[in-house]
Amino acid sequence: MTADRPEDQREAGSRDARDSSNASGQPRDDASGEAVQLPSDRAEPVGAPVVRGDEAVTGQHAHEAVQFDPDDSESLEQAAETVRAFAENTAGADDNVYMLRGAAACAALVRGEGSYKAAAERAGGEASVAFIRKWARVHDLPQSIRRHVAMGHIAPTAAKHVARVSGEARFDLAWAVLDNDLTVREVRTLASEVNDGTSAERALADREVRLGRIALDLPPDVYRELRRRAALDGSDPDDLAAEALAREFDVD
Repeated sequence: MTADRPEDQREAGSRDARDSSNASGQPRDDASGEAVQLPSDRAEPVGAPVVRGDEAVTGQHAHEAVQFDPDDSESLEQAAETVRAFAENTAGADDNVYMLRGAAACAALVRGEGSYKAAAERAGGEASVAFIRKWARVHDLPQSIRRHVAMGHIAPTAAKHVARVSGEARFDLAWAVLDNDLTVREVRTLASEVNDGTSAERALADREVRLGRIALDLPPDVYRELRRRAALDGSDPDDLAAEALAREFDVD
C-alpha cells in the first residue's frame, strides 16, 4: 500500500474528544485557572449510528440506520459499496440522513483501510481521495453539530466546510449558521479565512455577524425576574443572563 501524505493519514472520526483551542490557538481558562476543554471532535466509535439511530432526531429513519464496523470485513465491504454509490449519487434519497450515512461509510472505510488513498481505491468508481476526506471529516464533527445536520438545521454541504476548521472555530461557524442563516458559500469563505489564520470571531465580524447573539423565549416568570433584577442592579439583561449561564455551565 502506498503511503499517503501526512495530512492524508488522519484517522477520521476515530479519536476520543481531544483538548480544543480557541481561535488564537490558546486553551480557554475557567475561573480556577484550569483549561476548559470543549470536545470539538467525535467521541463515539467510527461508523456507529449515534445520531442516525436516534429516533428523536431522525424519526423513522432511525430504524434504517446502518452501522459500519471498520474491523469487520463484511461491514467494511458494505461501507465500500456505500461510499461508491454515495460518490456517484445513485443510492437513497438525497437528504441529510443519507448524507450522514455516506459520511459514516467514508470514515469507516478510511479507518479500516488505513489511509484515504487506500479507501478510495477500495471504493472505486467516482470516490476520490478528496471526496472521502471531506465527508469523513463531517463524520468526525462533534455530536452536538451532527445532530443539527441530521435535523436539517445545517446543510451537509455547509457541514463539510465547518469540518475543515478545528477546535472551537467549528462551534463558532456551526452556531453562526443556526443563528444567522449563513449560506454554504459564506461558510466556505469563512472556513478558508480561519484556516488562513483569521480568528472565527474576526471573520464573522467582518460580515457583520456578531458571535454570541441568540434570541431566547423565556417563561414569563423568569423574564419578569430577569428584568427586575437587571433594573435593580443597573445592569443589562444580557450581562445578567450571561453571568447566570456561565455559572451553570462552569465556564469563565
